[in-house]
Amino acid sequence: SRSAMDHQPKFFENLSGAGKAIAVLTSGGDAQGMNAAVRAVVRMGIYVNAKVYFIYEGYQGMVDGGDNIVEVSWESVSSILQVGGTVIGSARCKSFRKREGRLQAACNLVQRGITNLCVIGGDGSLTGANLFREEWSGLLEELAQKGKIDAEAVKKYAYLNIVGMVGSIDNDFCGTDMTIGTDSALHRIIEVVDAIMTTAQSHQRTFVLEVMGRHCGYLALVSALACGADWVFIPEYPPEEGWEDTMCVKLSENRARKKRLNIIIVAEGAIDCHNKPITSEKVKELVVQRLGFDTRVTILGHVQRGGTPSAFDRILASRMGVEAVLALLEATPDTPACVVSLSGNQAVRLPLMECVQMTQEVQKAMDEGRFLEAVRLRGRSFENNLNTYKLLSHKKPDAELPKSNFNVAVLNVGAPAAGMNAAVRAAVRVGMTEGHKIFAVIDGFEGFARGKIKEISWGDVGGWTGQGGSILGTKRTLPAKYLEKIADQMRTNNINALMVIGGFEAYLGLLELSAAREKYDEFCVPMVMVPATVSNNVPGSDFSIGADTALNTITDTCDRIKQSASGTKRRVFIIETMGGYCGYLANMGALAAGADAAYIFEEQFDIRELQANVEHLTEKMKTSIQRGLVLRNENCNENYTTDFIYQLYSEEGKGVFDCRKNVLGHMQQGGAPSPFDRNFGTKISAKAMQWISKKLKETYRKGKVFANTDDSVCLLGMRRRNLVFQPVAELKSETDFVHRIPKEQWWLKLRPLMKILAKYKTSYDVSDSGQLEHVAMLPKEAESGAI
Repeated sequence: SRSAMDHQPKFFENLSGAGKAIAVLTSGGDAQGMNAAVRAVVRMGIYVNAKVYFIYEGYQGMVDGGDNIVEVSWESVSSILQVGGTVIGSARCKSFRKREGRLQAACNLVQRGITNLCVIGGDGSLTGANLFREEWSGLLEELAQKGKIDAEAVKKYAYLNIVGMVGSIDNDFCGTDMTIGTDSALHRIIEVVDAIMTTAQSHQRTFVLEVMGRHCGYLALVSALACGADWVFIPEYPPEEGWEDTMCVKLSENRARKKRLNIIIVAEGAIDCHNKPITSEKVKELVVQRLGFDTRVTILGHVQRGGTPSAFDRILASRMGVEAVLALLEATPDTPACVVSLSGNQAVRLPLMECVQMTQEVQKAMDEGRFLEAVRLRGRSFENNLNTYKLLSHKKPDAELPKSNFNVAVLNVGAPAAGMNAAVRAAVRVGMTEGHKIFAVIDGFEGFARGKIKEISWGDVGGWTGQGGSILGTKRTLPAKYLEKIADQMRTNNINALMVIGGFEAYLGLLELSAAREKYDEFCVPMVMVPATVSNNVPGSDFSIGADTALNTITDTCDRIKQSASGTKRRVFIIETMGGYCGYLANMGALAAGADAAYIFEEQFDIRELQANVEHLTEKMKTSIQRGLVLRNENCNENYTTDFIYQLYSEEGKGVFDCRKNVLGHMQQGGAPSPFDRNFGTKISAKAMQWISKKLKETYRKGKVFANTDDSVCLLGMRRRNLVFQPVAELKSETDFVHRIPKEQWWLKLRPLMKILAKYKTSYDVSDSGQLEHVAMLPKEAESGAI
């Protein structure tokens, strides 16, 4: 599966774009984040000394030529990062579908010497691009015969290179975990659902929500997971015969359990098992006729395409844009047209036509009624979402549940993080499905020692996914000083397993409990930790629950601040973020907000660097972009404090720019969880509870549970593309305990990306990228990092 790209340079300085011309266009339906991708392509292109062109209005602009194809500069893409849609326009184009249209397009490109195309769009746009590439040499010969170009041009521009990025809110493209725009569309849907829930609650109403997705149920499925909807209709998984009765029984059961509202989510392309459409109106009529519930329909429509892109989409699109330019620079006549995409949190390149074929296979399977096959072809992430939804939404009658006679305790430890409640809900419901009794511990280890522990049931955690903070209550207290009391409580309540949801304290807590096993048998039970902290500083996991929500808060605030700075002109803002010693929030926030610099503990800096940054900003103020944004992690340096940096910038910038500072503080821990955190929390927690069940069975002997091996105290983390259980004892060597961070952090590799996009010269290690993989060969077993 590896092509000629194996012999590639370690750093991209060896790759020069000199003499190359790259054009970027957006085509098909718009999606939030397209502008971030356009910005990254332009800036990376200019950075490697290539000429970069905009093609306005998609393929239509390529065919029409003229001033639809314009060379652009660094400043052309300033201030577009936070704008939804696409600033270079997108149009459906009939003429490009005909050969004459493509002939005209080829002529327009050759006249400007453009032989590298970066296409951002859906599968239709990318298929069109591939056809154009295949016909290229024939088109040039025809142009030469007609005397529109000379023979020299035919030789010089003999090959067209194409790299695609998928911009589509539906997430309907095979081979990529997340398409640009999907996360933002989920943000729009969840905002609406959260708002509707409050009014539905007041009037005891049922709401039927219709979301986009003509051929793909991703948005419907994930938003149903993220808001705990009662029922969801998607094209890939039509309901069984007689679903009308099943659904009505389910809705009335929920009402009987004192649930004051019902939410039903319908994808616009939803069908029944005979391929007949299921419309939101039909669902409403059914509920009204059978149950007499007060029911309303809300069709979200184009709201889902609108609004500002989420932090995830900005970072995704920026990474993809840079990767696309690298792929174009490395392309040879023999490499197939490729798409750059994300698998877990790794950038990958995949042959464009393999992805398109697989995407078409899904549609074919659905048309032919092979629905299980369609779900499988959509990929692991989709399948996982569907299975988790089925697991959590329907409570089996007590008689059908197995009885395991095990008691499992769930607790939150550390600072609150958005998404903790979604994780608790998933743990409780999956635990009950597996036949355990679940006990909730209030206020962390401290509450545990004081006996604040109670059994918790299915209905108790209803509506928890959308709640921020920690409903169970959480404390930073470590268990060491309460070991005896906690052991007593475990004995009294006969606790056979522990699930700890929290940050670095939770990790330290599990280390302390496992060390105490020699003295207390009560701790010889399976224990698992699910990472939840805004700082994202837990060893053994690339992501932790709550970090995405905090990142969105930072990004939103930075957007507002940039707006304020643009108004006053020549103003630089210094913004302090949380994270302890971990620079994740500062670094990723800087990438998502388009900042000029980010000071973090992991990358030591001195007065010379501060000086260089001030000079860089002084230069910037001479251009049309008269504002600056600098992020600083709270503990990046004990002497270069936020005040110090603010005063230094104020002094050095005198007469050129003025300064303001802003400490974001605890707003980063609050707020409703983002769709990513709700889903990540739900899926990772469900998986952790299934591990507990497995371990309980393995360690149950002679009437009791006894587990004292290292692998019975684990942390479940997301590593590159997989969710993996790692014994906490083994993670010790990977941890810097003084600064409470992992010794190696994947996101540091993205640091040069931020610098490049802010116009700093830097070296960027590209040895990870550039391997062309095949779609079918993506590992089956691995659990995907996409939400």
